[in-house]
Amino acid sequence: MNDHAHFHATHTDIVNRLKRADGHLKGVIEMIEAERSCHDIAQQLHAVEKAIASAKKTLIQDHLDHCLEEVVGKLAREQRRSIDEFKEITKYL
Repeated sequence: MNDHAHFHATHTDIVNRLKRADGHLKGVIEMIEAERSCHDIAQQLHAVEKAIASAKKTLIQDHLDHCLEEVVGKLAREQRRSIDEFKEITKYL
């Protein structure tokens, strides 16, 4: 595995999504401590999950679009088909 730093334009977006999730999570903790309703707490936990899932999906797509392309390089159209299908199906993660 390659351990050298990789920065892509989407990393800023990912950090923002994770900061949003962090804020939601802190809010959930405060809500539990304040004995808020389970419905309200579940709604905020859902927001945390969505923010983290969105960050993960963005990171994976970015990796496939950039890092995988570096490794694969130029391929004939038929050879690229499997790579392109793989990238497409990961959007459903």
